Amino acid sequence: MMGLQTLFRSLALPMAMVFALSTLPAPQVAAEMIETDKIVNEELAADSRAKVEGFLARDDVRQQLESLGVDPAEAQARVDSLSDQEANQLARHIDQAPAGQGALGAVIGAAVLIFIVLLITDLLGFTSVFGFTNKGSANPS
Repeated sequence: MMGLQTLFRSLALPMAMVFALSTLPAPQVAAEMIETDKIVNEELAADSRAKVEGFLARDDVRQQLESLGVDPAEAQARVDSLSDQEANQLARHIDQAPAGQGALGAVIGAAVLIFIVLLITDLLGFTSVFGFTNKGSANPS
């Protein structure tokens, strides 16, 4: 009997503390529906900011900024202060900018493509543009 009373007394204080903590008022929470557009816009803004920050982190971009007299840290601070709409617009501009290709590159690419098409049609016997292709002869003599 004495052992049981000692056990109850040793459990009484922790049980009283648990009871007291359970009676404290819980903070009130509110749940509401989140619109899909809001989530999509937040994700788009985060992606746009990451794209712009990645662009500024490139060595060639930093060198170009420094050659123009712009401090890269100041440019980063200005990017951080952009609104979501401005960050989206800047990311779209980065996507649409040519990747180091000017008009000369496009002309050379088109010329190579035309040469390859004419060479293939000449080898197949549809055209006779190049004299160095061995077309074979229809009448073996």
